[in-house]
Amino acid sequence: MSPVEEAAARPVTETEPLLRVRGLTKHFPVRTGFRGRSLVRAVDGLDFDVRPGETLGLVGESGCGKTTTGRMLVRLLEPTAGTIEFDGRDITHAGRRELRPLRQDLQIIFQDPYASLNPRHTVGRIIAMPLQVNGIEPPGGVKARVQELLEIVGLNPEHYNRYPHEFSGGQRQRIGIARALALRPKLIVADEPVSALDVSIQAQVINLLRELQRDLGLAFVFIAHDLAVVRHFCQRVAVMYLGKIVEIGDRDDIYERPQHPYTRALLSAIPDVTRLGPGGRIRLAGDVPTPLDPPSGCRFRTRCWKAQDICATEEPALVPRAGGGQATACHFPESGPVAAATGAPAVADDAGPVADDGTAGAGAADGGSGTTVEEVSK
Repeated sequence: MSPVEEAAARPVTETEPLLRVRGLTKHFPVRTGFRGRSLVRAVDGLDFDVRPGETLGLVGESGCGKTTTGRMLVRLLEPTAGTIEFDGRDITHAGRRELRPLRQDLQIIFQDPYASLNPRHTVGRIIAMPLQVNGIEPPGGVKARVQELLEIVGLNPEHYNRYPHEFSGGQRQRIGIARALALRPKLIVADEPVSALDVSIQAQVINLLRELQRDLGLAFVFIAHDLAVVRHFCQRVAVMYLGKIVEIGDRDDIYERPQHPYTRALLSAIPDVTRLGPGGRIRLAGDVPTPLDPPSGCRFRTRCWKAQDICATEEPALVPRAGGGQATACHFPESGPVAAATGAPAVADDAGPVADDGTAGAGAADGGSGTTVEEVSK
């Protein structure tokens, strides 16, 4: 009997994590030059837990490894190293046969509502597919279950025989949510489920996910760029930079008392209609390093205004620091509150020179290019 099957009878208690990730790593081999080979270090040693009914938000710049992480969690990508434990079972290298019974409890909502639905299939067939693949015959039949799911996500059950092109973007995303709910999962990885939708539809989808979480006890790994949406929906937040988690903790600690300089810079990019001009905005010097050759030590040091020699030689551990309840990977963490409503972080006195426009200068080891690049937060 395989390790997955042996652990199948061990239910997770309320105090145990539903999902436990340790040292999760994904490196993609690429060609460099005529015969050279290198590795893209997309994800490099992630540690986090998700408990039943909890929502963990993953935030960070594009290319930091969020989507790769989500795809590894549902085993659409094979991890290079590390372990993934779901519901008390190690699924890191489980085969297709071992994963099939777990698919009922572990689902994903894809980012693009236009590309994630087969245009040749009706909505009824799309939502029924997980039931048919797993050989599940719900009480009342598959069609009744699909129509029930359509009603749960706010769509007309009579649309069972319609095709995806007959729906709007928000409605297609609801179809994707219904498909993810078909097997009554315990955990859903939501990969930017509202980024392609307009603001009014975003609110509808987020409110729908909250209602479903409350009614069904779902846990979420919620991947997003929109920091306001993450604060509204997630209980805990993990901030990623260049394949690593630089800060993780409760929502209030991350948004009101961020300790990592990158988290502060990210929060300062939140748009605020009550504040005119660039005051309070932290602009980082230089460009994001390439994951082909990340900096030694702290990966953020080439853009950090607090970087010192130790940052280049010793990688900071992701551990709780004085003055906060979250874990932070920084040798010189920030302290003090930040005005989360305005997105204006409190920059320490030793944070480097501040320009007339309120931006912080870069004092990173290796030096910046002198060209300021704004942090982007959609």
